[in-house]
Amino acid sequence: MKLYGGIDLHSNNSVIAIINEHGETLTVKRLNNDMSVILSFLTPYKDNLTGLVVESTFNWYWLVDGLMDAEFKLHLANPAAIKQYSGLKHADDHSDARWLAEMLRLNILPEGYIYPRELRAVRDLMRKRMDIVQQSTKNLLSVQSCYMRHLGSKRMAPSKLQL
Repeated sequence: MKLYGGIDLHSNNSVIAIINEHGETLTVKRLNNDMSVILSFLTPYKDNLTGLVVESTFNWYWLVDGLMDAEFKLHLANPAAIKQYSGLKHADDHSDARWLAEMLRLNILPEGYIYPRELRAVRDLMRKRMDIVQQSTKNLLSVQSCYMRHLGSKRMAPSKLQL
């Protein structure tokens, strides 16, 4: 029987849902973010698991790396591209984990790329550099705009303004 897993990852715990090929929930459980605890929970399902979905959050590296080391098939969900399911009266961590597994089962999961470990540090540094450059540009334009509003464009054209 094919099984699908979804993991709703938080800073100190994870909710893991396992569903079958018919979309029926087999188990949903909240676990501490401890790799040995998570692996002991998932190991009985390993042979039948088609894949596990982890949402791309700020802290996914350790979980994805640990599960990949244990030879689970991982998928990284792109939360920005996931459409919220309609018709629910409420949503919680259990339903979120189950929905991740369901999207994998239905083959509609918007996936993100799992960057190789050795390249992540460079990518993260480049992203931070881009953020700093964009913030610097925003600050410069803000000061130029303030200068133009209060001192007027008669004193200096915007293209000549240097700070």
